[in-house]
Amino acid sequence: MSLTRLTASIAASGLACFALLYAPQPVLPQIAAEYGLGPGGASLALSAATLALAVVVVPVAMLSERVGRRPVIVISVLLAGVLGVVLPFAPDYDVFLVLRVLQGIAAAGVPAASMAYLADELDKGKLGAAMGAMIAGNSVGGMVGRLLSGTTVDWLGWRGSILLTGVVGLAAALVVVFFLPRAQAKPKRAPRGMKAALKDPVLLSLYAVAVLMVGAFVSFYNVAGFQLTGPSWLESLVFGFYAFGSTAAAFAGRLSDRLGRGRVLLMTIGVVAAGTLASLLWVPLGLAIVTAGFFASHAIASSWVGARAPSHARGHASGLYLCGFYVGSSIGGTSGSTAYGEWGWSGLVLVIIGWLALAAMLVVCSQSSPVHFAPRWAPRGTAPTPPYARYEGVGAAPRGAHLDAKWADKGW
Repeated sequence: MSLTRLTASIAASGLACFALLYAPQPVLPQIAAEYGLGPGGASLALSAATLALAVVVVPVAMLSERVGRRPVIVISVLLAGVLGVVLPFAPDYDVFLVLRVLQGIAAAGVPAASMAYLADELDKGKLGAAMGAMIAGNSVGGMVGRLLSGTTVDWLGWRGSILLTGVVGLAAALVVVFFLPRAQAKPKRAPRGMKAALKDPVLLSLYAVAVLMVGAFVSFYNVAGFQLTGPSWLESLVFGFYAFGSTAAAFAGRLSDRLGRGRVLLMTIGVVAAGTLASLLWVPLGLAIVTAGFFASHAIASSWVGARAPSHARGHASGLYLCGFYVGSSIGGTSGSTAYGEWGWSGLVLVIIGWLALAAMLVVCSQSSPVHFAPRWAPRGTAPTPPYARYEGVGAAPRGAHLDAKWADKGW
C-alpha cells in the first residue's frame, strides 16, 4: 500500500469535511441580515451541523466496526460534498438548517473512522506521519473553508461563497473516492470498551473539558463578524490565526512530555483566559491568543484521553471525546452567541471566563485520581498493572516508573 497515496487521501477527507462544516461561520452576519436573525439565531447555521455530528459520531464509529472503515469514510465525505453544493440553493432558513443537519450527519464518518482506519492499516513506524497528515488536513480544511467563504462574500454574496466552498469540498471528496486505498485489515471489535470509557472519572472530566473549551472558542469566532468593523474579506483574515494553533499544539505536546499533561493543560487554559481578557482591549489580539491556547489545550486533552483509556477502550473513549467536542461546538457556540446578543462583548467574556474556571477545576480534580489500567479480564495482550503505579500526579510519572521504560511506551 502506498503511504503517500493513503495519507494524501486521508488529508483530503479532513480538508473536505471541515471546510464544508465551518464554511458558514464567517458569513453569519450576512445570513442574519437576510433572514432577520440575531447572533444566536444565525449561529444555528453552524451549530445544527456540529450538534448532528456530535449525536451520530459514536454510532457511526461503531458502524465502521461492522462494515469497514473505508466505506464509511468514502460515503461520508461524498455525501457531505454533494450537500455542500446543494446548500446555497435552500429556499428559506428552515430548509437551510435541515440541510446543515444532514451535512453534519454525513460528515461524521470522517472523524469517526479515519484514526481507526490508519491504526488498522499502518504499523507504528509509519503511523505518526500519517496521523500528522490527517490532523493537518483537518486544521487546514477548517481554515480554508472559513477563509474561502469569508473573503469572497463581498463579491459573490453569502450564497455564492458557500457554493464556491462546496465545489472545493466536493473536489476534495472525489480525491478520496478514487484514491483512498482499500482496507487490508479487518476492524477489531473490543469487548466492554464503552463501559470502560464511561467508568473512569478522569476520562469523564476530559470529555467535559472538551465541551467547555470548544464552546468558548467557537463562541468567539461565531460573533467576531458582528463585533469587528470593516470589509468582510478583511474581517475574515482573523481565521488565519488558526496557523498559530498548529504551532502552539506542537509546542504544548513537547512541553507536556517534560512537565506532565495536567500541568500543561492548566497552563493552556490560562492562556485562553488571558486571551479572553485581552479581547476587551483589542479583539484581534484576544482572538490570536485564544486560538493558540485552545489548540494547545485540545492537543493535550485528546492525547491524555488516548493515554488514560485502557487499550480495549481507546476507540470508544476517543469517540466520546469527539462527541463532547462537537456538543461544545454546537450548544456552547450558540449559548455564547446568545450571551453576546443579550449583553455584548463584555457579557460574553464573563460567561467564557466562568466556563474556563470550571474547566480548570475539572483538571485539578483529575490530578489525584488513580491511574486507570487494564483490569484482569482485559483482552489478551493487554499489559498488566505495574506494581508501582498508583497516581497520575501533575508533571510527575508514577513513583518508580523510571525503573521500567516499557510502561512509558504505552502512555503510562
